[in-house]
Amino acid sequence: MIVVTRLNGTSFAVNPDIIERIHESPDTHLVTLDGATYVVRESLAEVVELIANYRAYILRRAQDLPPSRAIP
Repeated sequence: MIVVTRLNGTSFAVNPDIIERIHESPDTHLVTLDGATYVVRESLAEVVELIANYRAYILRRAQDLPPSRAIP
């Protein structure tokens, strides 16, 4: 999950895997696969960076896991 900020200053977390697109006009809009739209304070570049950092974090966590054992 990434944490972003509504225009009123409240924060919320969104699953970046369901974000279909992001655009600025001038506010930043996150549009999800189900059509929901969220207007956030972060810029488009900041949201992209949050998503990249989230995905890098997931990959690091996966590398830290012990190797899985095959089930016979």
